[in-house]
Amino acid sequence: MKAFPMFLATTGRRIVILGGGEQAAQKARLVIRTDAEIVVAGLEFDEELRALADEGRVRLVDAREIRAELFDNAAITFVATGSAGADGALHALAKAMGAPVVNVVDRPALCDALTPSIVDRDPVVVAIGTEGTAPVLGRQIKTAVETMLEPRLGALAALAGRMRGAVGQRLSARARRDFWVWVFSGPVRAAHAAGSERRAAQLLKARLEEGPGPAEGSVAYVGAGPGEVDLMSLRGVRRMQEADLIVHAPGLAPGLLELARRDAERLVSDDPIAAALSAAGEGARVVLLVPGAGEELPGPLREAALTVEHVPGIRPGFG
Repeated sequence: MKAFPMFLATTGRRIVILGGGEQAAQKARLVIRTDAEIVVAGLEFDEELRALADEGRVRLVDAREIRAELFDNAAITFVATGSAGADGALHALAKAMGAPVVNVVDRPALCDALTPSIVDRDPVVVAIGTEGTAPVLGRQIKTAVETMLEPRLGALAALAGRMRGAVGQRLSARARRDFWVWVFSGPVRAAHAAGSERRAAQLLKARLEEGPGPAEGSVAYVGAGPGEVDLMSLRGVRRMQEADLIVHAPGLAPGLLELARRDAERLVSDDPIAAALSAAGEGARVVLLVPGAGEELPGPLREAALTVEHVPGIRPGFG
């Protein structure tokens, strides 16, 4: 990666847009839903920008009166005049006056940060970037993601946010993960997507009142397939995202472990079956990741007195 993806905090901060035409209006549309103060500096202003100013959603200032104070506490400054010469001059001016993060429209070499394509389900936000190399591809991916996420998903996330404190007080870390997986994968999400917000809240609160059952360990015996990340089975990836511990023998392709949940523990063992059974016996949810298809479930796992799931991988050379 040549650019590290992250989200800029905007609360109590300012977003500055230098330019008053259509490009500046486009940037205003991009950031208008944030809670930042939006200041647009230009000589003449697009009608859309004037309308936004009349509504109190942006503040317009004369570009001839730009001072260093304009960039104090600015989360980001956009330079968007539509003129390459003016953009270059304003970029130099903004940096000289202390603007920490500057984005110049269609000038990646002058950008401290790149603008992604955005799927907005506030507070759920998906940002898609191509490091400025293929914006059309970024928009195509955005369209695909838009169809994956129901329009009301942000409201469900907001409900979850209101309940996080109560969940954190009542449930252990393991139980919390299980609870939120159930919320976002089961009847709560289905009810909310169908427009039944009250029913979704009732289901969530009732499940929380029930409390978790005793933590039971399990082993998912997952075949890694030919060793390529994009040839892992979907179920195998899901189990790796749910696991507390990933156990494997030496020599496994390291890229496969990138599919696991970030805070899952990793254990390399010369006897991975014994290690997996031991950890599961103590209540851990374990993925035993093996090279190849893993078509046969080993005898110790077949005979184990705990939950064992067999998730075969794609056979090497398949197709």
